[in-house]
Amino acid sequence: MKAYNLLPSIILTIFILAGAYTRAAENPGKYFEKKVTIKGKITDAHSGEALQGASIYIPDAKTGAISNADGEYSIKNIAPGNYLVEVSSIGYASIAVQMYIAGNMQKDFALSPSVIENEGVTVTGVSTATKLRRTPTPVTIISKSELTQVTATNLIDAISKTPGVSQITTGPSISKPMIRGLGYNRVVVLNDGVRQEGQQWGDEHGIEIDEYSVNKVEVLKGPASLIYGSDAMAGVINILTNVAVPEGTIKGNIIGNYQTNNSMRGMGANIAGNKNGFNWKVYGSLKAAGDYKNKYDGKVFNSRYKERNFGGYIGYNGNWGYSHLLLSRYHQEPGLIEGDRDETTGEFTRVVNQNGTEVTQIATSDDYKGISPDIPRQQIGHFKIANDSRFILGKGKLDVNIGFQNNNRKEFGNVLAPDDPDLYFDLNTFTYSVQYHLPAMSGWQTAIGINGMQQSNNNKAEKVLIPEYRLFDIGGYIYLQKNFDRFTVSGGLRFDNRSLHSKAFMENNEVKFEAFTRSFSNVSGSAGISYEAGKALTLKLNVARGFRAPAIAELGSNGAHEGTNRYEYGDRHLKSETSLQFDGGVDINTSHVSLTASAFVNMIDHFIFYRKLESIAGGDSLINLNGKEITAFRFSQSNAALYGGECNIDVHPHPLDWLHFENTFSYVRGIFSKPVEGVKNIPFIPAARWITQLRGEFLKKGKVVSNIAVSVELDNSFSQNKAFTAYNTETATPGYSLLNAGINADIVKNRKKLFTIILTGNNLADIAYQNHLSRLKYTDVNSLTGRMGVFNMGRNFSFKLNIPLTF
Repeated sequence: MKAYNLLPSIILTIFILAGAYTRAAENPGKYFEKKVTIKGKITDAHSGEALQGASIYIPDAKTGAISNADGEYSIKNIAPGNYLVEVSSIGYASIAVQMYIAGNMQKDFALSPSVIENEGVTVTGVSTATKLRRTPTPVTIISKSELTQVTATNLIDAISKTPGVSQITTGPSISKPMIRGLGYNRVVVLNDGVRQEGQQWGDEHGIEIDEYSVNKVEVLKGPASLIYGSDAMAGVINILTNVAVPEGTIKGNIIGNYQTNNSMRGMGANIAGNKNGFNWKVYGSLKAAGDYKNKYDGKVFNSRYKERNFGGYIGYNGNWGYSHLLLSRYHQEPGLIEGDRDETTGEFTRVVNQNGTEVTQIATSDDYKGISPDIPRQQIGHFKIANDSRFILGKGKLDVNIGFQNNNRKEFGNVLAPDDPDLYFDLNTFTYSVQYHLPAMSGWQTAIGINGMQQSNNNKAEKVLIPEYRLFDIGGYIYLQKNFDRFTVSGGLRFDNRSLHSKAFMENNEVKFEAFTRSFSNVSGSAGISYEAGKALTLKLNVARGFRAPAIAELGSNGAHEGTNRYEYGDRHLKSETSLQFDGGVDINTSHVSLTASAFVNMIDHFIFYRKLESIAGGDSLINLNGKEITAFRFSQSNAALYGGECNIDVHPHPLDWLHFENTFSYVRGIFSKPVEGVKNIPFIPAARWITQLRGEFLKKGKVVSNIAVSVELDNSFSQNKAFTAYNTETATPGYSLLNAGINADIVKNRKKLFTIILTGNNLADIAYQNHLSRLKYTDVNSLTGRMGVFNMGRNFSFKLNIPLTF
């Protein structure tokens, strides 16, 4: 039996489990514990003063509360069990407390004033919510507040300053995440527990998630195949959108943003409620931008885009667990920047339809106006519906997450038929995950699970780049974790199988794709330890084996599309990538210094990369496509190794606790074990980066204006001279430094926040630069100046208004 034929059995199993649960619900005294309430008071640890507006949240129960004017809180409808409870308040050090809630109970918390919140909780790469200090792998959490204060053109751009994270860009609207020098299908993106599946193998394909809807992002750096299976070799970006608001509240938010460089205007709104266990959320957003500009290129033709999104969820939390139904719809129309120029003037050109004939002409001033993309352009739709549930079964817990996604991507490149797509990918994905948490035994927390997906792709245009295919994968794993007095050990094992059936295709009576079937299997795992050597010092060590099956584009490509300016050939004989990574880290948190540092070595067998093809006569192999010559590339493999590290240090000296001097440094080096055409450098390795920021925070409890923050930042990207220059695939990139600054403040009345104003300026010196991972580096040479490619965005001011709503 082929692996994908197991899918009906998996669906049947899920329904059997649901049926068993329904029968159990009819006799709750036999299967379920009574529902309980936890309540208490949150105070200032120094003064004893009650804290209003403090948050108490239980991640594994997906519920929480906000303290009232007397510091009191109450959380109802909790199933008895062992939970990690997270307590936080602005201006205080957050705490995370492991508690066993057996019945109705009173629990008070005292928070200490602090300039940092140093007790984070993560749900990524672990089976249950875990303190950051207790995880052996490096995890960074980016809060809603931090995302709001950043000036960015999309969600990945917003998190790209995270140590170890970078982005491959195709203009301002399209960014692909990279973790420690690895990206594409080596990074798994989750959205509320659902694996995000689009066309992530492509350079010009983003992640299709609404930036304004995000509540929190967790970034796990290092192989996470144990929990997430194939493709999580570099790490995981876990995007949390639908987080329940506190019990007994209805809250909302409106955010607006305007950016001067490309006249980007965006607006997002959401409203959510939680009453007696019934909780829900609805959100939506609109965004549009014109062509961006820089000092060398002026306005960059066709860098404009439009975007609209909506989504939400509805669910119920009870003594039996919870069940949430999630839905989202993402729509984006970005222009594709070709960068073609007039040979005489160096100005950008466009192709127009003149009486049924394609004519190339210099773009006029009117052509740079507006937000509607020109040809070539994309039209992307991503629909997702999922159910995320937890059932309490005696002393154990059963988590079930199933989802369906449709990724609909069209690319238009013919001015003679502007509404007929040249490429049309229709991708359907069914994802599933079932995880059972066994009752704790001698302190060991054990989870066993299966997860995977079924996927099918259909081509609905005359031109095709990849074959139609059907994919199914399944993986089973066991994960164990135990907390001792001062250290935590965790790890586990996993087995995966992925089956891929690619269909044949004829074009002009010639075979373009031959049918083939491949199957990939692998054993992966990890083991790690986190040791709290002291109150302020934590040491971490982890070793993990990762796995990635080749993507369909790497196996079966045979074609070109407007977004890449490349003709790609796949290789159906590629092997799976496997990796062995060692991670070490240290965390130091004192009253006046915070330091996080980590280092890694990652050895990869059968590393897949693409390289230019060389013609028989020498030079690049070129394919003539509709009168235009496009460079040919082929996917290849070689063993490789990556090593590097990240460091973040935040100094807030006494008595100047309002002052922060923060520095972040990231470095990664990638080499092949054997030179490829005399070059050992791996492609797409980001340049070393050092970000230094001086920030002042004032008026924490101002009566009209509060929480003022003023910052100045220098973002330094070093030269990247270790490029993959074989076959002229990459070129070296010079370094650059960008000066940024910002100020934000809350406007309050009667101790209630009315709105937040955020003003920022990026690239204040208007430096003309090219990021090493910008694909626009390799567009046409400007014959007037001799400069190759298109440069990144110039000076940009951002005005942002964030209005919280409480009903």
